[in-house]
Amino acid sequence: MADELLIDQATYLEAGVHIGTKVKTPGMKRFIYKIREDGLYLLDLPEIDRRIRLAAKMLARYDEKEIVVTASRIYAIAAASKFAEITKTRLLQGRIMPGVFTNPNRDDFIEPAIVLVSDTRNEKQAVKEASKTNIPVIALCDTDNWIKFVDLIIPCNNKGRRSLAVVYYLLAREFLKEKGIIKSNDEFNYKISDFEAKVEMKTK
Repeated sequence: MADELLIDQATYLEAGVHIGTKVKTPGMKRFIYKIREDGLYLLDLPEIDRRIRLAAKMLARYDEKEIVVTASRIYAIAAASKFAEITKTRLLQGRIMPGVFTNPNRDDFIEPAIVLVSDTRNEKQAVKEASKTNIPVIALCDTDNWIKFVDLIIPCNNKGRRSLAVVYYLLAREFLKEKGIIKSNDEFNYKISDFEAKVEMKTK
């Protein structure tokens, strides 16, 4: 299995990409393969990997300028910002304002062809607006996320700094390969740490 993964299994495990929460929504049940002794649900790693590939293929069908990525939490913003920078897609960070996808009279109105969401709870407005206008939604979903109106779920830990960095690193790399911008992993000149939020050290 390890040979077939997008990145070595140890990197996935160390980043905690598969570690969910203690809450399980009905829609995410199928992605959970076990529950830890401490009550945390664990997501199926090969399925995470498979869906990152699928998401990259799906996104690559669209023009970069028509892809919108949303991120609301600090760790997601850092990872999604780097993804958007590398892939030349558009980032909406913070609170998604009502009407941004549906009201042409708004100054900030945009018409994406597809939306990549970092968290369906915090960015539910983006999911709701996309559904109203038949815009496909790809979403990073933890075990506690609701999946209504999501067309492609990437099951993963969408709260952890390292986990989000790994997922967006792989999405960016695979997107560029699918687009034919790079031919191999060796041509992807970025590190996972480039996608991580910088944590400031507190001084006394």
